[in-house]
Amino acid sequence: MTTESTRPDTPPLTAQPIGYWSWLAHKAVVSHLRAAMARMDITQPQWWTLKHIDTADPVPTRDELCERLGGFLDMGPEAIGHAVDALVARGWLAPDAAGRLWPTEAGREGTARIKALLKRLRSQIHDGIPEDDYATTLTVLRRMIRNVGGEDALHSA
Repeated sequence: MTTESTRPDTPPLTAQPIGYWSWLAHKAVVSHLRAAMARMDITQPQWWTLKHIDTADPVPTRDELCERLGGFLDMGPEAIGHAVDALVARGWLAPDAAGRLWPTEAGREGTARIKALLKRLRSQIHDGIPEDDYATTLTVLRRMIRNVGGEDALHSA
């Protein structure tokens, strides 16, 4: 990886602002993921909900999901509540008598399709990036987060 820019009128990469580049990467990647999921008629909060239910033990209630997932990307518990409600209305989740949310057959099939999509998207996003470089990038970003007092963010990531 080079630390020098290729144009003589631009500063070396090491002098460029991390805030701008991390924001731009976030914006590009999240927009790409959301657009691909939208083509499958699913939102990012709906995906987080399905993924969490798929791995949760015990299966959560609506309120538990809102509490656990409400902080993702500063969307708030309302976004998760809307996601749960939409997935119930769609027939992908069904609450039991205790309010625990269980995936239906359609929900399991949808979750499998979205997992396959996200696997393809990850491959596309990571194309040409060796795993060691990716790991180094995450290590550097995590260190920068700690350096500015954002360690709590590391525990929720």
